[in-house]
Amino acid sequence: MNRPFPQLSSVLLAAGLALASAVRAEPLTATIPSPSPAEDGYFKLGTSRNPAGHEISVNSRSLLFDGQAVFPVMGEFHYARCPQSEWRQELLQMKAGGVDIVSTYVFWIHHEEIEGQWDWSGPRDLGKFVGLCGDLGLKVVVRCGPWCHGEVRQGGFPDWVQAHKDWKLRSTDTNFMAATAVLYGQIARQLEGHLWKDGGPVIGVQVDNEFGGAPAYLMALKKLARDSGLDVPLYIKTGWPALKTPAPLGELLPFYGAYPDGFWTRGIQAMEGDSWENFTFKITRTDAGIGNDTLKQDREGDTAGTEKYPHLTCEIGGGMPASYHRRICYDPRDVEAVVLTQLGSGSSLLGYYMYHGGQNPEGRLSTLQESQATGYPNDLPVKSYDFNAPLGEFGQINPHYYWLRRLHLFLHDFGAPLAQMPATLPDSRPTHKTDLDTLRWAVRSDGSSGYLFVNNYQRLQPLSAKTNVQFKLNLPGGESVFPEKPVTIPADAFFFWPFNLDLGGVKLIYATAQPICKMDSGNVRTIFFAETPGVPAEFVFESGKKGDRVRRFENVQPSSKSFGNIKTTHGKTIQVVLLSEAESLMLCKSAGGKITLEPPQAISTTRLAAEPLRPAGPAREIPLSSGKSHIALAPADPDFTNAAAWKIKLPAKLDLKQNPLLRIRYVGDVARLTLNGRLIADNFYAGREFDLGLLRYAPEILTGDLRLEILPLRKEAPIFLEPKARPDFGNAESLAQLLSVEIVHRRAPALKSGN
Repeated sequence: MNRPFPQLSSVLLAAGLALASAVRAEPLTATIPSPSPAEDGYFKLGTSRNPAGHEISVNSRSLLFDGQAVFPVMGEFHYARCPQSEWRQELLQMKAGGVDIVSTYVFWIHHEEIEGQWDWSGPRDLGKFVGLCGDLGLKVVVRCGPWCHGEVRQGGFPDWVQAHKDWKLRSTDTNFMAATAVLYGQIARQLEGHLWKDGGPVIGVQVDNEFGGAPAYLMALKKLARDSGLDVPLYIKTGWPALKTPAPLGELLPFYGAYPDGFWTRGIQAMEGDSWENFTFKITRTDAGIGNDTLKQDREGDTAGTEKYPHLTCEIGGGMPASYHRRICYDPRDVEAVVLTQLGSGSSLLGYYMYHGGQNPEGRLSTLQESQATGYPNDLPVKSYDFNAPLGEFGQINPHYYWLRRLHLFLHDFGAPLAQMPATLPDSRPTHKTDLDTLRWAVRSDGSSGYLFVNNYQRLQPLSAKTNVQFKLNLPGGESVFPEKPVTIPADAFFFWPFNLDLGGVKLIYATAQPICKMDSGNVRTIFFAETPGVPAEFVFESGKKGDRVRRFENVQPSSKSFGNIKTTHGKTIQVVLLSEAESLMLCKSAGGKITLEPPQAISTTRLAAEPLRPAGPAREIPLSSGKSHIALAPADPDFTNAAAWKIKLPAKLDLKQNPLLRIRYVGDVARLTLNGRLIADNFYAGREFDLGLLRYAPEILTGDLRLEILPLRKEAPIFLEPKARPDFGNAESLAQLLSVEIVHRRAPALKSGN
């Protein structure tokens, strides 16, 4: 027989085989064991019951409230970095975002900058802050130090403590512990009447931070806390770095963290080290990259005995500030994807650092910020600690606030059983940062029902769509394969789907959509879901008295109306609503259970003119630090003689009721604002806006001398800039450009204590 096109035949045959192979692709598989019971009985913590009879305790899987599992949300907010007049509004914003617990550092240097002169006034009034949290229904974890870090000068140690070269700091040294005992006593007086045992909101205290020495020091701090009267249900330490020897079992709860990328990394390339691992699912909890500028963690995996504790977190990166040498500017998805992987990896408390940004307070002896000039590894802005957090330093609502709020709604309604579900990794998973083809997924299950988590996103590394995907879960009671037809997981998507989920008398066998929350009204329960963009929405229910029938809804289109009513065996009705991605991010639920769709914060802008005062001089030669770090050093005050300068005049009749922002867009190295010659804000250029809350400086700022200075950015500056932030220098060797100045008028729904 003639074969005139043998090459074409081979190509067609190969294509046909490839197509057949794709059609016959095996499902991605995970084997789910029957989970062993949670362990308890060995925890040696504080008084767990409050005067109303409510109890906070813990087992090896989660926190417990009155003996039942809970899945709380914790957000870091530093009271001393925010004016007291703004606390209430900002705490309400946190609560509206789904935060249950406020965590806060007590920075020693903020309160005893001069030995023996204690300052607990104004923004430093810890007792008033904690009391307000309690009034608003928020619980509190106080991170007592004595060393905190938190990008504060000397980690929070006052200069007079640091000057004691005869003391061994962060040890059981007698003199150091005596000074720490005074600090703890001061904290205890601030918290008097606010502890859980007294009916107050303080449920936990953390001793020191990121300590990797002998556990005797941490145990001595716990004893100091108890002797001072700090008797709380939870005593906490950070789970990183590993201690030299394990702490006594059950004495201190380890809390963990994970960041998409770190400003502290010594290099100036994107995603250095093992940051990529935080975009994968893993059973180990320790992120060896946290603080690797000082900690230099070299131990792989978790400390022996970690499984005896629940997977609780206190430092999932809610954002990241720009240090001088490394200008991190997260995409909101960077935060969201890492939160999802922490959830899918077994966490039973999501704790964000930071959830709300802030500003360093005025110091009497120094600027109080971390700098290489004070012997610390990084240069941070003098004033700003915005952190690109869900809520910015002036209460700006950033995009990831809405995504996290949606997730927190789910945890409040469905989190209790999830908290007790262990995580299981699939049979095939990525093992190296160059493996971009293996889908990243995991399962949390009680052996019957659970959730499947998928993350197809990684920071600064586009991940391709994964085609022909179907999952097979080998459960103790038999296998479950879904969805019915293989689907394509879109590029850069991340989500979770339920399986065998009891909706209140009706079993949802699976859905290719993400549950959000539920609302009960009489005999009707409405369950809200968010679409998974790019994946057809399919819902499969088990119905009938014996579960012998299946109701399937395919290609469901998003709508604010329910698409199907299902009767339960108890005469109730289950309604299901599938919202679009955009609508799902607007969903709010009040304390009374009312569901509303509220659009994001509305803003309008007014453009301002800026009066040029002087052009930029030559860009400075950026020196590098000595020693092993060898990183760029931030400019000092004298360097700003070469900064371009403008005078900004605000409108005479500016309405301050909505706390407007001054928003500056620029290109340069460092920008700063002065008011009547006093520094009020500074910003390391990272491609983001430079904001200033005007109400905080009223009325002086309305008529005062407000000036902007911008240092030129060198084309070859030895710093890391995000690709999206790097300007087009053209033929110029440096740039100092003011792009725009405007007033941002904010309009937001009124927040009430019951929200």
